[in-house]
Amino acid sequence: MSAAVVAREQASPRGIPKPLLTACLALAALGLLAFAIGLATDSATAWRAFHVNYLFFGTLSQAGLVVASIFVIVGAKWPGPVRRIAEGLGAWVPVTVVLFLVDFLGRDSIYTNWIHHPPESKAAWLQPARLFSMDLAIFGWLALLSVSFLYSSLRPTLGGVAAAVSGPTQALFRRWTAGWEGDEAEREKGARRCRTLAPVICLSYAFGFTFICFDQVMSLSPSWYSNLFGAYFAWGGILNAVAVTALLSVLHRNAPGLEGEITRERMHDLGKMIFAFSIFWMYLFFAQYLVIWYGNLPEETAFFRGRLGSQFLVDKSGIGTLFLNQTWNLKYFAERLREPYAVVTLTVWACCWIVPFWVLLGQRPKRTPAILGTVGAVVMAGFWLERNILIWPSLVPNETFSWLGFVQIGIAAGFLGAFALVFLAFTCVFPSLAVPRRS
Repeated sequence: MSAAVVAREQASPRGIPKPLLTACLALAALGLLAFAIGLATDSATAWRAFHVNYLFFGTLSQAGLVVASIFVIVGAKWPGPVRRIAEGLGAWVPVTVVLFLVDFLGRDSIYTNWIHHPPESKAAWLQPARLFSMDLAIFGWLALLSVSFLYSSLRPTLGGVAAAVSGPTQALFRRWTAGWEGDEAEREKGARRCRTLAPVICLSYAFGFTFICFDQVMSLSPSWYSNLFGAYFAWGGILNAVAVTALLSVLHRNAPGLEGEITRERMHDLGKMIFAFSIFWMYLFFAQYLVIWYGNLPEETAFFRGRLGSQFLVDKSGIGTLFLNQTWNLKYFAERLREPYAVVTLTVWACCWIVPFWVLLGQRPKRTPAILGTVGAVVMAGFWLERNILIWPSLVPNETFSWLGFVQIGIAAGFLGAFALVFLAFTCVFPSLAVPRRS
């Protein structure tokens, strides 16, 4: 590794730009205000909105670290600063542990369909004490792995930097560089630790968030079950993390230290990941949907009927109402769209699969910052809608826009502001270039 590359790997702490800092603090304050108003006027709505957003940002953060781990596992040489941006998403992971503890305070409003009277067949599993202890252990384990990975990845960039800064950053750097063994030795040791931790993080995410999904999403409809649902939920987090990484990469093209680093080749690679991952996400959805469609069992179809409407299920005669006998009946289709949540669910499909698939089909869109960034933003918005659609219909089954309102949007804005503030703080302290520039 050349001296020039080593120099670029040095941390260079700087302050958060004041306009961004002000915007983040304003959004966070709005979120706190909306949550307080919600608790005072409609506590159930406030807790459900909190539940949606803590899961959305918690999954996004952990999946961002999974993306960085994937780069390590495959030995990717192309990401450059993309890996650091993905790692920046992971800075929120420890916050998720705290938010879970807060979220559990609203359990009567969130797990209302089973918390006092669970189905007899699932009574041993659907217990608040079991859910709390198991999910806290999962979040805690993932936070421990995530902090260890970030420490191992970032420590080699901090040598000699602590003496050049002051304040809390200096104290952090001194702790993280205790027992320094020399630049080359630290780089080798950090890389070795990352290679060890990366597969553990990926496996822990896959298994851990499957159980998180079962406990905190599927259990809201306690009579419904799908073995593939956990994989669908976890993979959606990875697709969302790649899309947000692409969006942030585009937005950081001219950030200090990143000038000329977010190249068209790197954007092209990110675009290919979004394109391919969106196909697999839709495959996971269709794989569980198809089995439920032809099985046509009430305890299985209820979940999809409450979100997609009746047009995507089987009618009383056993004929698929949309796919066979009603495909070209536009009046019938329009009537079914008026069923609760159907339009919102189809919007999720459009944002998370149709848009990334068709827009990123060619090379030029993947290499164009405006197009790639827009697709990333659309996918992120789509997954926020998707997390709402997974939760609200189980709790408020007949109100299509139960997820909309000052309290709901205000809480979402607060989470966005807090998440952005943590990301900016992380990326302003630590370096942005993870591996040498490709030749």
